[in-house]
Amino acid sequence: MLITLCYLYLWARWGRRPAALVRTTVQRLRASRCSFTFCGAAAQPRDARVCLSRGGRVFCVGESQCIDDLNKWALFLVSPFILEAEHIAFVTESIWVQGENLQRPSSSSDTIVKWSDCCLPLACRPGDPYQLIARASVDDFSKLGVAFLEDRLQMANGLIPQKIVSVHLQESALKELKDQASDTQARTLQPNGESPVESKPEPDAMEHMGRSDSQVLGSAPTQGKGSAPGGEPAGESDREVGSVEHCHLHLSSCHECLELENSTIESVKFASAENIPDLPYDYSSGLEGIADLSLEREGRRVNITGKAPNILLYVGSDSQDAQGRLQLVRSALADCVDTDCYTLYHLSPESALRDPWSDNCLLLVIATREPVPEDLSRKFMAYLSQGGKVLGLSSSFTLAGFRVMSKAPLQDTVQSLVFCKADQSRVKLSVLSSGGVYEGGPDQLLSLGKLQGHLDSEDEDRLIVQVPFGTRGGEAVLCQVHLELPPSSPIVQTQEDFDLLKSNNSRRYEVLKEILTTLGLSCDLTQVPALTPIYLLSVAEEIRVPLMQWLGKHVDPEGVIKSSKLSLKFVSSYTSEIEVTPSAIPVVTDMEAFSSENFDFEIYRQNLQTKKLGKTVLFAEVTPTTMSLLDGLMFEMPQEMGLIAIAARQTQGKGRGRNVWLSPKGCALSTLLVSIPLRSHLGQRIPFVQHLMSLAVVEAVRSIPEYQNPILTREEVGGSLS
Repeated sequence: MLITLCYLYLWARWGRRPAALVRTTVQRLRASRCSFTFCGAAAQPRDARVCLSRGGRVFCVGESQCIDDLNKWALFLVSPFILEAEHIAFVTESIWVQGENLQRPSSSSDTIVKWSDCCLPLACRPGDPYQLIARASVDDFSKLGVAFLEDRLQMANGLIPQKIVSVHLQESALKELKDQASDTQARTLQPNGESPVESKPEPDAMEHMGRSDSQVLGSAPTQGKGSAPGGEPAGESDREVGSVEHCHLHLSSCHECLELENSTIESVKFASAENIPDLPYDYSSGLEGIADLSLEREGRRVNITGKAPNILLYVGSDSQDAQGRLQLVRSALADCVDTDCYTLYHLSPESALRDPWSDNCLLLVIATREPVPEDLSRKFMAYLSQGGKVLGLSSSFTLAGFRVMSKAPLQDTVQSLVFCKADQSRVKLSVLSSGGVYEGGPDQLLSLGKLQGHLDSEDEDRLIVQVPFGTRGGEAVLCQVHLELPPSSPIVQTQEDFDLLKSNNSRRYEVLKEILTTLGLSCDLTQVPALTPIYLLSVAEEIRVPLMQWLGKHVDPEGVIKSSKLSLKFVSSYTSEIEVTPSAIPVVTDMEAFSSENFDFEIYRQNLQTKKLGKTVLFAEVTPTTMSLLDGLMFEMPQEMGLIAIAARQTQGKGRGRNVWLSPKGCALSTLLVSIPLRSHLGQRIPFVQHLMSLAVVEAVRSIPEYQNPILTREEVGGSLS
């Protein structure tokens, strides 16, 4: 009631002055953490109170809108989210309109308000709508809102604003983002010129080259504005030394940035993909001249469908029970599939409805007894119709006329199952039943695939069915037995049942692997290699001497440098008695003791042509992730050392956000530390560093004899993928 009276008072006082009304409302009510929304009248949030209406658009106040998960947002700023007390964080939702359909603001050009002039962009999330998080002062936020209401707000490159809503960024999300930014984003530091060897790194925008551990060492072969010969980013002019002004980074919608990005991508395409035939999205549809696109590499099937190697796990609502079930399903699948080939991710109900997951999913696992909501069921069916693969584990999800019938006497009891493999052989085993059986008409039974499982009883109730779906190779294997649960599961009722399930555990895995293989996955497991020590290598003696002097001053009495993620213990030599763990890794400083079949340091040294980059190498045969190796050194060690971490294999490779990075043997795995002045041309366009790096790698490969002009024939496609 008090808020309503406040609105009436403001309206009576300010009347036809919308800018003053909006600004005063925001100033007086923002301390209450309510949410301010500018949108079309039809999109007004439920229970929100309208303060101002202009031409079919409204300014309203409602309950606080919070953002607590920033993992799916792409960060723009090189610093974490730091909001001054007088600033407001807000989300702008826009649609992308191009060409003749582009509608310009209706007002004259001298009253146009440019979005980028009134706020500092923080992050974006592409999609429909295109979302941008930004921060602005109260005055600028109000200015943006009024311009939106009066249809004179302009965004870059065809983006048309549809909604502006203030948000509260929760502390947990900010902390998580800060931790992520310390690993993957450039840092906003003070530009500076050359520094002596003994000084700390001069504050530039410090960035890990390769957000996903996978970037290959290589220096940019070209130079231009903002670059110096040798592929090193150039510093700023003398007049800019000491400047601490914080600069905006260009948005992905910026016209200038898009032109640069497109030209870079086209260069990469021209350099690396001439006359390479396009492979089909769905390998079940075939390709002329290639009989089987499930190629073999070292005896394993290779996915060339174009889809990311993701296995998505849907376990229903976000309850404690669901989280426990998620861990059980993840553990069972990880014991069956090659973790060098696939990653397992949780698919939440919200993400299943919001995100384009179907384009990046090799297998969808549905493991929940809860009924699948209708809107989600439609999503899953659409995925199947596009050629998707589904594994149902004790789930109510069905298709093609089948239904799950409950039989209470079977629930959570040990039953004898007869399982028919794809080659018509049979496996008999004891399993834990969910209490459901599949029933379908004669037409459905005739359409079943070869995989089937039924009770070893007179009724032969169906507990496992393989159901083809659609014309593009989609199929589902549905199970009403707990293949995901170990014998030690709490729902196992007696010691006798436990003993029976334990004696059949190997056959449980045999059935699960048969199902996964039929659905197109590889179940040829590779042994996880043991971690190895790191070797500290320098390309030149003039780097080695000051490096060892610096280490002598910065290690503790036991020769250790500690960081938040691991401890590096510097030793002159390595013996088997020295333990190597993910949190404590020895670093061998004696270069004479180094030898490797996977990394020829002499060839590396002979071909390195940079001034700084890659001069000091941390090399490991097997390490958790190269990202962590630099953690305790990158902001302490002088930039002249040119630090890079290289590994032959990773056991816990990290991608962007919470993504996993697959790191089988044979990949080029490295993390390179690059210092880029934030005020430079390149520093203003940090995202393009990845494209320049990719182009440098392609050109480096093309400099090798017989790789200058690669043209692949259809017969060579398989070889090129390995």
